[in-house]
Amino acid sequence: MSFILRRLAFYLVAAWAAITLNFFIPRAVPGNPAEIILSKYPDLTPSAFKALEQMIGGAIGTGSLWSQYLHYWNDVFHFNFGVDLNEYPTPVSQILDQAIPWTLILVGLATVIAFVIGTGLGILAGWRHGGSLDRSLPVLMFFQAAPYFFLALILVDFFAIQHHWLPAAQGFNGEVTTPGWTWSFISNALEHAILPAFTIVLTSVAGWMLQMRNVMITTISEDYVIAAQAKGLSKLRIIYTYAARNALLPQLQGFGLALGFVVSGALVMEIVFSYPGIGYTLLEAVSNKDFPLMQAIFLVITFAVLAANLVVDLIIVFFDPRARAREAQ
Repeated sequence: MSFILRRLAFYLVAAWAAITLNFFIPRAVPGNPAEIILSKYPDLTPSAFKALEQMIGGAIGTGSLWSQYLHYWNDVFHFNFGVDLNEYPTPVSQILDQAIPWTLILVGLATVIAFVIGTGLGILAGWRHGGSLDRSLPVLMFFQAAPYFFLALILVDFFAIQHHWLPAAQGFNGEVTTPGWTWSFISNALEHAILPAFTIVLTSVAGWMLQMRNVMITTISEDYVIAAQAKGLSKLRIIYTYAARNALLPQLQGFGLALGFVVSGALVMEIVFSYPGIGYTLLEAVSNKDFPLMQAIFLVITFAVLAANLVVDLIIVFFDPRARAREAQ
């Protein structure tokens, strides 16, 4: 319990620092977002220009910096991120509700698939060190080292443009599909996520495989694995019960952190496929100096990563008796 309390205190301090930085950093960006938005309407009369400037200024924040900071904390506690400056007066929360489901289906599904495949291959490669699967690892590492946006363009050209087997996912966000947890949205998102998800899996599975393989090689040399082999236990039981079970803990730690970054999306991938996820939304917010939307996205990503770190700490302590023993000392 003391460990949990210490970790909670640490993450509360980290959350405070993240929220504070999230407030100040966008305001350090040079330029006036109100002027950028109003430049789209060159024919406005001076009175209309002044009225719009006041409305947009209210969305950005008025008063002293300290009063804006206190007001921002109040908004964070009430999950009120204001209105979007580029699509004024659309609430920022509505834009996030539309973008996050697309990213969760694409990056979340691809991350889980890459982890499962890479971990399974890593277990086999580590157990049969020097075998054919182990020797094929450099080929998979080539895909990880290759620029994944270039690989994505090749896949789009082959599967979508030349053979029309899959949708190119370009411009599909204009289709009439309301984002949400409905089958019509999920099926539409899955159909258009096949190519970008396959690209993410292909370029990340080698990393999971390499990490699991290296830990497996170290684990199979431990005394308890050698003792299990001496007892004549079945090979499958030794691999999965004795070796892989203990080698999986560092892998789970990395997987938890990867899930925390799922919310941030795959920026370049979403740009290549015109995928309306959180990464693409963040790019537009930065381009338009859209302070409220930038702050909200950064805050969502920050809390997702902090929550993932906390869950990983709890999982490691729960499943690893050595970690519990260290905490008890």
